[in-house]
Amino acid sequence: MSSVVTSLSAAHPLMDGRTADSRLVRAARADRPQTLPVWFMRQAGRSLPEYRESRAGVAMLDACLDPALAAEITLQPVRRHGVDAAVFFSDIVVPVLLAGVDVKIVPGRGPVIDEPVRSAADILRLRPLEPEALAPISDAVRIVVDELGSTPLIGFGGAPYTLASYLVEGGPSKDQLRTRALMRTDPHAWSALLNWAADVTGEFLRAQVLAGASVVQLFDSWAGSLSRDDYVRRVSPHSKRAFQALRGLEVPRIHFGLGMGEMLDVLPGLGADVVGIDWRLPLDEANRRLGGAVPLQGNIDAAFLSAPWPLVERHVRDVVERGADAPAHIVNLGHGVPPETDPTVLTRIVELVHAL
Repeated sequence: MSSVVTSLSAAHPLMDGRTADSRLVRAARADRPQTLPVWFMRQAGRSLPEYRESRAGVAMLDACLDPALAAEITLQPVRRHGVDAAVFFSDIVVPVLLAGVDVKIVPGRGPVIDEPVRSAADILRLRPLEPEALAPISDAVRIVVDELGSTPLIGFGGAPYTLASYLVEGGPSKDQLRTRALMRTDPHAWSALLNWAADVTGEFLRAQVLAGASVVQLFDSWAGSLSRDDYVRRVSPHSKRAFQALRGLEVPRIHFGLGMGEMLDVLPGLGADVVGIDWRLPLDEANRRLGGAVPLQGNIDAAFLSAPWPLVERHVRDVVERGADAPAHIVNLGHGVPPETDPTVLTRIVELVHAL
């Protein structure tokens, strides 16, 4: 691991009293605060005019590796919306880039890798992520945490399967056919690739926590392309390995995956304290599948964000009602904020949730 540090420092926001009693941290630890916490995936992004201004003329990955700019973008939605957490502005492929893989983000498409990783020989050429490469990440987190005060910062990373799918496909893919073919045809190469992905994303999470993040979230954008059996046998052990990079660092862990309704019960065993639910599954049903034992996050349908306010309000109230029987509920979207969202709608949702 990147460090011999096996516990949070006394100056960490969870240890010095700044964030331990925050709504988000309490909810993530299965304690229901009087006011529901709310934040939004992709809250720091293209829906905000101040974000577009900050990013003008700066490539995405350059912005992620500029500590002052990444910190500013992370803080913007907290100032504007009054959300209960900041989420670190970065991209799930940043640790892949820092480990030496030539990846770029193509506007309108996403992460693109010109030389995909498709054979055992390709996988052997992957290098570990060196701790010093993460300095811009740690620097940005420290700037953010100093500004946030009692508002927690959520660190994040991409789950191994999602990272592997970008590496194998060479870019975004709806069905991950090449990725699943590698999983089937070369189990040893597959295991080596996912272990590598787990280790780089684990180091990325760890750097954010050591620098002051109070919560982490692991994103598995593409796990919904898998059968339950494939996920359980060939993928979940590697997501567990990513979370295990935080061994000894007692921060709450959220797992969010798209299309994972059939696998929810597996996630707590991987190290997730909170399970994020996408828009497809009502929270009362998700709570039933999890035995009423796990805090939930979600799951406002982003399709409502462009609807008239009375429809938005009715939907948000329904989401909150369905989450009421879970041990705790962190209100969020069922996926990220669409770029065309009117920011005032998000601010009104925060005000509504806080008033309920």
